[in-house]
Amino acid sequence: MPQPALLAHDLVRVLGGRRILDGVSLTAAPGRRIGLIGENGVGKSTLLRVLAGVDAPDAGSVTRPADLGFLQQELPYEAGARIATVLDEALREAREDLAELERLGEELARLAADDPRHPELLATYGSRLEQAGDRQSWDAERRAGLVMDGLGLGSLGHERTLGSLSGGQRGRLALAALLVRRPSALLLDEPTNHLDDAAAEFLEEQLRALPGTVVVAGHDRAFLDAVCTDLVDLDPAVDGPVRFGGTYSAYVAEKRAERARWERRYAEEQEEWEQLRHAAGVTAPRVAPDRGRTDNEKMGYGRRAGRVQKQVSRRVRNAARRVEDLERARVAEPPRPLQFTAEELASEARTGPLASLQDVRVPGRLAQVDLELRSGERLLVTGGNGAGKSTLLAVLAGRLPAEGTVLWRPGLTVGRLTQDSVFKRPGRTVRDTYVLALGEEQAEQVPLVSLGLLAERDLGTPVGRLSVGQRRRLALALLVARPPQLLLLDEPTNHLSPVLCDELEDALGPGPGAVVVASHDRWLRRRWTGRKLHLEQ
Repeated sequence: MPQPALLAHDLVRVLGGRRILDGVSLTAAPGRRIGLIGENGVGKSTLLRVLAGVDAPDAGSVTRPADLGFLQQELPYEAGARIATVLDEALREAREDLAELERLGEELARLAADDPRHPELLATYGSRLEQAGDRQSWDAERRAGLVMDGLGLGSLGHERTLGSLSGGQRGRLALAALLVRRPSALLLDEPTNHLDDAAAEFLEEQLRALPGTVVVAGHDRAFLDAVCTDLVDLDPAVDGPVRFGGTYSAYVAEKRAERARWERRYAEEQEEWEQLRHAAGVTAPRVAPDRGRTDNEKMGYGRRAGRVQKQVSRRVRNAARRVEDLERARVAEPPRPLQFTAEELASEARTGPLASLQDVRVPGRLAQVDLELRSGERLLVTGGNGAGKSTLLAVLAGRLPAEGTVLWRPGLTVGRLTQDSVFKRPGRTVRDTYVLALGEEQAEQVPLVSLGLLAERDLGTPVGRLSVGQRRRLALALLVARPPQLLLLDEPTNHLSPVLCDELEDALGPGPGAVVVASHDRWLRRRWTGRKLHLEQ
């Protein structure tokens, strides 16, 4: 049975008076693994929701396989549901395939070969057999165990409720359920946010082996490189969303070149507009027949008037026709891209230790750690899920009591970016949230838009209506607008666009103060040149 394609035509979606999707079309054929990239807020998650049928477009259409699977950033499961219930639902289609094949087989065995119903029943059996083969239904029970182990969930008892799991464990369970199902189209929103190296590599292998369609929105540059056959960039471009057949690494260079071409085309068109305005508004009046006669024209003025009029008319007509041509194919002005421009992430502090941990541990969460941090240091904390990376940052921030000795320099200022960017007043606008958090004087000295994290158009948006990535950008802005002496960043590249991830990594270079980064991001870790601390479980 051929795998069905996922098709979207001319999608429009308006949210809060703003066109998030504006005429987006997409063809995702079986075997293609498409990565959606672009700045936070350009519509990656919105497009996935429309493709999945969770959200309806204001215009346009979607043709989707009936068994489509969708992994959302915010999970749909109730806290009281058990792991066993989630797995049973994931296995339901495979079990139905096997039960139906058994029923059809028994019915075929009872039916004589010359019975008129035999051909139709045999065709039904063959169709179901092919479907079961595509889903690998005979292997589903064993696959469930392998997937749970591969995503680091194998040790969890199936009677545990989802409310007893961490956010990362719930995310991995939702992902496991989809991999067990093997739908013919799979939509994933930030699938690697809670995965360690082994789990991310396992996911990459699983997705490459799927015969159907995969569409993924993500910031994980290593994952995009390893999995995607195509990339669709939803950032503004001269001819709309750009589809690129190749890796993320190759696309970064191509995008820079495409942006330069757009800017050059726009500049050339503006120059031509100026020349046409000059031709129509300056040159024509200079040769008009009703201007005053010069002395050397007086003898032949009457004969020349008609000829001059024709010249004027021809020039004006030519300019007008060219204006019409330009209007029909007008090049839009390239919007100014967001670019992270914080001068420093942490502020200067006197020489000597800023914080010191001696024989520090948190039972069940963090094994013994000895650590000293000085101004100017950049520390990368790594380790598998559950090793205690977030716990260590919470201890350094003074937000979590620990056994052992924790010392801070008197008066030390500490800022922490947590994994979940939650704001207490979701109805408050971005602008008001920023001003009230920093104070009017500091907000005026460091305008939010000057940091390159959020656009001017976002300032009046209620915080609760921002995308997950935009809320994370706002949380980061509140930290760097008044840089602390010790900055703690917990998975800072989660939910951020790949371009911002690159810019943030560049900003993590040498500078004042101390910065501690806890991250599973393989791309960031490969480029890290500072000090490292690996936590063992």
